[in-house]
Amino acid sequence: MEEEKKVEQTENTEPKEEKKLSDTLRMIGKILIGIVLVVLGLWAIIGWFSSLKIVFKGCIGPFLILVGLIFFAIARD
Repeated sequence: MEEEKKVEQTENTEPKEEKKLSDTLRMIGKILIGIVLVVLGLWAIIGWFSSLKIVFKGCIGPFLILVGLIFFAIARD
């Protein structure tokens, strides 16, 4: 009976080690993908900075309208 418990314990620990390894590999993969996306984002901002300024300038008007509508909604309550 003790031998069966030992066998069960060793069987239970092996998948945990494999699971930990796969979880670690997934985490490393996610970190690498995150780093690549951040670098690509910075490259896009630097490369198209003049276009980005135009987009920001174009968004100022609708943003101010939205903020004004929110203030009206708050004042009405």
